[in-house]
Amino acid sequence: MSKNTYTGLSWVTLAAAFVPQTHAAELDASLAAIEPKVVTWRRDLHQHPELSNREVRTAKLVADHLRRLGLAVDTGIARTGVVGLLDTGKPGPTIALRADMDALPVVERTDVPFRSTVKSNYRGEEVGVMHACGHDSHVAVLMGVAEMLAARKATLRGRILFVFQPAEEGAPPGETGGASDMLAAGVFTRHKPEAVFGWHAWASLNTGIIGYRSGPFMAGSQAWKAVINGKQTHGSRPWQGADPIVTAAQIINGLQTVVSRQIDITRIPAVVSVGAIKGGVRNNIIPDSVEMIGTIRTFDAVQYDQVTQGMRRMVENTAEANGTTAEFSLDPYRNPVTYNNPELTARMLPTLRRVAGDENVKEIPLITGAEDFAYFAQAVPSLFVMVGVTPRGTDVTQAPANHSPLFYLDEAALPLATRALAELAVDYLE
Repeated sequence: MSKNTYTGLSWVTLAAAFVPQTHAAELDASLAAIEPKVVTWRRDLHQHPELSNREVRTAKLVADHLRRLGLAVDTGIARTGVVGLLDTGKPGPTIALRADMDALPVVERTDVPFRSTVKSNYRGEEVGVMHACGHDSHVAVLMGVAEMLAARKATLRGRILFVFQPAEEGAPPGETGGASDMLAAGVFTRHKPEAVFGWHAWASLNTGIIGYRSGPFMAGSQAWKAVINGKQTHGSRPWQGADPIVTAAQIINGLQTVVSRQIDITRIPAVVSVGAIKGGVRNNIIPDSVEMIGTIRTFDAVQYDQVTQGMRRMVENTAEANGTTAEFSLDPYRNPVTYNNPELTARMLPTLRRVAGDENVKEIPLITGAEDFAYFAQAVPSLFVMVGVTPRGTDVTQAPANHSPLFYLDEAALPLATRALAELAVDYLE
């Protein structure tokens, strides 16, 4: 037997087989140490949620943690964004890992001891504030991944950019924010990552499941607004005025036919929803005007044009038919489609399968929810995945969805999310 073989296997082959086991053991130890911290951070963030562009406390918690790890830290990016850079000092690629920090104007109704009782102001109204979309877990997990990878700096090469982003849910009216503002501030221009990774807590999957899709994954979103102008009159004499409330009701019904009757939905889905309607102050006064706001979800540019043009016709022509006028407008800020780079997805799928098990990594359908991670994905190749957070044994079709006041995040999902993000980074760099 030659000295570089053993029972028919070369030492090179044995080493290749041994390294992943050693690597896995090291990650197991790191994960066991960090898991309690991730849970503690997540609960603290959950009790102290902050709305978009107002993530001051969250940003300080993150920045202080990254500085303790010895990372180079930039703050105040796009108002409250935080970026930490782990530079191994060895040649290699630069990658970015991203978490979003903002909460939603939702009154929490979950029965957990760390539920939020925070109140704030949104669109001129007092609202409850809740991490009803899991961004608290995104922040806590990325803090944990930063600690794990900083501890392994000597074994890594290249650079890792930890991006904590504000305003994923959309900036308040009159403001800008989110991923597009972070890019405009030069985050990727300065550091030049060649790939970006992200994940989302997802109520439509059970704990232990990772969902992915190559190519278009999540819809592009567009906020819209319609103001119907009528003529105010006494509620007992509607014929003396022009009723914008009745007009608004007809417009709402008519908008549902834009997708169902004017768009080929056998190709890709589209959604038009009305999110709020406001008009009037008394039971016996027909008001001058009514305002409606809502969202559009589409998956390509042609479809987007068809939907928005159909909506404009419906709003303006219905108003005219009722003797009123209408102003239809689209918000200047628009989320693009979240697109997973096919080559990067194929390259990293073995990592996800190793972490979760082959049977637990599933290709899932298009998601009509939107994510402004899409801006990062436009800038460099990306992979964005969903990690299930609905407890095993629970029917996900009956579980409260993301954005629900009853949204519940199974903390047993956090170790999988932490390990998946850490291993995606390690495997890409190696």
